Amino acid sequence: MSQKAKESRDASGVLATNRKAFRDFHVLEKLEAGIELRGTEVKSIREGHIRIDEAYAHIENGQAEVLQMTIQPYSHGNVHNHSPTRPRRLLLHKKEISRLRSKIGEKGLTLVPLKAYLKDGKVKIELALCKGKDTVDKRETLKKKAADLDTRRALRGR
Repeated sequence: MSQKAKESRDASGVLATNRKAFRDFHVLEKLEAGIELRGTEVKSIREGHIRIDEAYAHIENGQAEVLQMTIQPYSHGNVHNHSPTRPRRLLLHKKEISRLRSKIGEKGLTLVPLKAYLKDGKVKIELALCKGKDTVDKRETLKKKAADLDTRRALRGR
């Protein structure tokens, strides 16, 4: 990774984003959650080896977990390195977990991580309560983006 890319990532604090989420889901509500990590995972995340494209969260036994989030093993680690796709516990208050469990029980709602970022030296995840889009909705979104782009280009040419 180049020094300039590393500086820009450190300045904003954002480590990974899930751009597919806005294409595939209607975002209804956002919230911030801490995440329980091991030492080599934190070091690997700081190097930028995290992917949340396929990740989702679920609640089981009063615990919130994020699944399918990939954190590559730390390059200078040893035999105690972590499994790249192990379930990781999310740090939320009991009231938040119970509220989310009741909302997830509704038809078609799910918890999707939108971005992973650093806040005061700790890794945080922005979760969103989402409802899946139909293919018609996706087409409408693409048409709207194309129209906005054409408008901006026309205004820029003036």
